[in-house]
Amino acid sequence: MFYQMITNARDRWFSSPACTAREVVKYIEQTNQMRDAQVDAIKTYLYLKIACGCVPLSQLFCQGAFNTLDLEQEEISASIRDFLATHPAAAALFEYARLKNDSGEQVSEMLEKQIRKDPESIDYEIFFQKAFYGVSYTDYLFSLPMGAGKTYLMAAFIYLDLYFARNEPNNPAFAHNFMIFAPSGLKSSVVPSLKTIQRFDPTWVIPEPAASEIKRLLSFEVLDQSKTAKKSNKTKNPNVQKIANHQPLSELFGLVAVTNAEKVILDRIQEKAGQISMFEESDDEKDRQANELRNLIGKLPALSVFIDEVHHAVSDEIKLRAVVNKWAENQTINSVVGFSGTPYLEKAEKIQVTDGLSVSSAEISNIVYYYPLIDGVGNFLKRPIVKIAELPDSGRIIDRGVREFLDNYKDTVYPDGTCAKLGIYCGTIEKLEELVYPLVAGITAEYGLSADCILKFHKGNKQYPQPADSQMEFDSLDQPFSKVRIILLVQIGKEGWDCRSLTGIILSQEGDCPKNMVLQTACRCLRQVQKDALETALIYLNSSNADKLNSQLQKQHHISLQEFTDADHHKTKLNRYDRTKYLRLPKVDFYQLKIRYETLIAEKARPEENLPDACKNTQIVAGVIKTTDLTMEVLERTVDDAEHGDTPASYFPWLCGIVRRSLETLTMEQLLPYDPILREVFQTITYQRDDGRYFSSRYDRAAVEANIRKAFCDSRSFETKEECIPQSASLLNITNFTPVVETTNPDDYCPKQEQVEKIILDDRGKLKLDKKAQAMMDLAQELGQEDILASLRKKFTSHPQKDRSFHYLPYHTDSSFEQDFLNEVLTFPEVEHLGLEVYYNGDRALTEFKIKCYRHSGGRWEYVGLYTPDFLIFQRKGGVIHKVLIAETKGQAYANDPKFKDRKTFMETEFLRQNNAAFGYERFEYLYLEDSMSERERLVLTQRKICAFFEEG
Repeated sequence: MFYQMITNARDRWFSSPACTAREVVKYIEQTNQMRDAQVDAIKTYLYLKIACGCVPLSQLFCQGAFNTLDLEQEEISASIRDFLATHPAAAALFEYARLKNDSGEQVSEMLEKQIRKDPESIDYEIFFQKAFYGVSYTDYLFSLPMGAGKTYLMAAFIYLDLYFARNEPNNPAFAHNFMIFAPSGLKSSVVPSLKTIQRFDPTWVIPEPAASEIKRLLSFEVLDQSKTAKKSNKTKNPNVQKIANHQPLSELFGLVAVTNAEKVILDRIQEKAGQISMFEESDDEKDRQANELRNLIGKLPALSVFIDEVHHAVSDEIKLRAVVNKWAENQTINSVVGFSGTPYLEKAEKIQVTDGLSVSSAEISNIVYYYPLIDGVGNFLKRPIVKIAELPDSGRIIDRGVREFLDNYKDTVYPDGTCAKLGIYCGTIEKLEELVYPLVAGITAEYGLSADCILKFHKGNKQYPQPADSQMEFDSLDQPFSKVRIILLVQIGKEGWDCRSLTGIILSQEGDCPKNMVLQTACRCLRQVQKDALETALIYLNSSNADKLNSQLQKQHHISLQEFTDADHHKTKLNRYDRTKYLRLPKVDFYQLKIRYETLIAEKARPEENLPDACKNTQIVAGVIKTTDLTMEVLERTVDDAEHGDTPASYFPWLCGIVRRSLETLTMEQLLPYDPILREVFQTITYQRDDGRYFSSRYDRAAVEANIRKAFCDSRSFETKEECIPQSASLLNITNFTPVVETTNPDDYCPKQEQVEKIILDDRGKLKLDKKAQAMMDLAQELGQEDILASLRKKFTSHPQKDRSFHYLPYHTDSSFEQDFLNEVLTFPEVEHLGLEVYYNGDRALTEFKIKCYRHSGGRWEYVGLYTPDFLIFQRKGGVIHKVLIAETKGQAYANDPKFKDRKTFMETEFLRQNNAAFGYERFEYLYLEDSMSERERLVLTQRKICAFFEEG
């Protein structure tokens, strides 16, 4: 969940004048070659590199680099607000605790309460160090689902790093060389796909001539040789030789080395019970060769390590972490960047906050960017059509699956010339050869397909050798000349298989693929062929594999199989236009209530009086042991008053701990004058055992230490002062406005895009009848063709009230109720008669007109949040806004929200009273409508309010 804070801070930076990467991202978007997930990940990468200096996450969180919470707007006491304002790490943890996951659940309500109650009880720096695995180097993880293009994203990162490194060669934020690790055990499928980095077109992310110049600088090495080079007179490790060829290493720039971590880097490393042994001093020749390679890689300057599929084998991850830690000692590691499609852990990890409080998380904590699998469906992934066959016979399932695939996709040819293909996974070679192939061959013959449309792909055994040329045909599946339509597979293509024209998968029985890889295997067919096209794919499963798919979707992506199949995130592009200049729209002047809290010291701290009572009420009640019989009747009760404390105690370290946990509010110099009293307290909460002293189990040590810190704190109170601050708000925050918006729900925007374009043409004077159109209308009227006449009129009409609304186009509304209200009000004759204008204000990101709301309770003001009204209906006088009717359209489901009710009350009372008094006339009025009202009731209430407020005299 930490990535949510990073994303919020990133977006704030990109909208600020301090952002220096906006033009780079704009160029990438204009080339339109990278997917939206890739562009979004690049934004995060550039933010962490440029704005954050490529610093480790624990350090950035402690510095408050990602804090976006406005503490002035939060309902917290003045003392807590002051503490969080002066302790950015505490503010970061407070903001983290309040985050909500996809299900709307808060990260940790208990953690939020602990910070509100006793912020000094937490060591924030230690928490963040634990959260990010205690590493000293930069370690970022990007989580994108399969099909998002992680390999091309790696290439984009490489070119962007080198682009900035050439401009600033001494800037430590940018890498000069790169080591790419394929996941363990996937050498045959992943290393070849990583070689596609060589084919990446750098002009997609950086302009010419820089793109071509950097491409010429790159050197690629694939470290995939595990055997000894017999003829080498320099070294016996061929992978060492490949790197050594680039001497001098100190000046190396642009090396991209690709390897399989398990076979090459992790070779000859043993891991047992979390302990690593690298045999650095071993006399064994293989150990020497392995260490030689690792040591040489550790000397590559400004090295960025890319790790693909970091969710793989835990034991290898421990080994890899140990190797990277070793390299980090040389100060040559720029960063470690991981990529994974499955960011969830097998088991939730606990991060200790205090002795009695911990935070659990099932996510890998160093995720800096997360793109959900479900958001890719219909976007850059084909939409899955999942069929579950309730049949016990594997052969019958295959029969049905092949026929359904051919019925739907037999004639499908994609724009790149490739034809749709079906993959059938077989548990064994014998099953493929003896059952599946004869069955499929018969079906394809029925459909008029030739025999070479089937590819048998396996590595062979004694009875059935690997089919001739099968590897070449498999590697050529995504070529237009491939005639293959159905691929039969055994133990191949479960992960890392990139075949975009694969349009169907059949898993007919258990054992067709490993149980824990049903999700990865079933989704092989979802890679999109044509960018932004609506494509589908068939996934045919038996009931057992369907259950596993559902289980793995829930565990790894927190979605159900039903949600997966129902998802469709195909995005529609809408053009947006700013009309504020055309409408000469002025800013809205109003008065904002500001509550100023002034802290007063009610009583000075008196440590000499309060320290002797530090142990008071901190005794822990003795335990009671009950002895019962089989009927659970209590036979005996005994009190366990024995001493169980086993934590060694030492006086001065104890004092240092009290100071450290005070977060700089207490110093050792303040404690020392009270040494005699503190020693008495220490003697009370400790006891002597054998030759040492230990903290007693009979006292709550944390409570005693908190009482000591409190003894040095002044007793404070605060008073509030009200101020009405004049403000001037624009109804369009242009910094957040973009000329194009992509959406999966175009119906949320009004008016429709066709009418938007007409309004803009009308503004420019280009929506006029020409002679030909006028002649057609005259003829239609003469012939009585009312339908044709109405159609022609509609074609050359934009909107009758376009000059009284739509300060930007189109509006993004939260509900159809808001759209109905806008359309209804604009038809009122009073709008034109009274010279009214109606503007939508409900998009929080695009308006500055927001009101701070308070509740009066117990004689003081309590902040209840920032309120963004849905609509402003106003009237001008002399070009200046004279009167404003604030309209709120609320769904019944949200009307009873206590916070909204408090804001509504504030608007109807204090806001109107204070503003109308400040302006000296009835400048503001408030209209509240609920969707539970009948249409007649709603229209009558709106019209009466408009007439009563705006009509003069």
